Amino acid sequence: MTTIDERSQDATGLQFAIVVARFNDFVTRRLLDGAVSALRERGAQDTNIDTFWVPGAFEIPVVAQAVAETGRYSAVLCLGAVIEGETDHYRLVADEAARGIARVSLDTGVPCIFEVLATSTLDLALARAGGEAGNKGEDAAEAAIEVAHVLTRARGMRSR
Repeated sequence: MTTIDERSQDATGLQFAIVVARFNDFVTRRLLDGAVSALRERGAQDTNIDTFWVPGAFEIPVVAQAVAETGRYSAVLCLGAVIEGETDHYRLVADEAARGIARVSLDTGVPCIFEVLATSTLDLALARAGGEAGNKGEDAAEAAIEVAHVLTRARGMRSR
């Protein structure tokens, strides 16, 4: 029996793309700061981190797909914040962002880490962007590193 449980948090030598939504940038900039800080703390150099800004969360998947298809990146971190308003528009945007990001990951084989906050209030979003609930950007960085290592190991296995 083979078990692959690669919990490495060493980002040395890995390449990362971060696709971040400009909409609600007072939240997404905090997520970005958390992600970049976590990647640096784990050995990533600034030359190994590329950031791509998009208008909103709905546009994240198409840019994530474009960067994943380059073959340059070990993982793509997808950061956004969709906050409930007076209509259900926020739910449509969040659902389609999630669906699109998952599809990119499966279609390209490049892990695309979903960290698009979908919250009912601004306070809840801020709490998850460096507030009392931590920084989900940091969580995205940790997941990106781990999944990149797991995929490397899994792809390196030979058939028996």
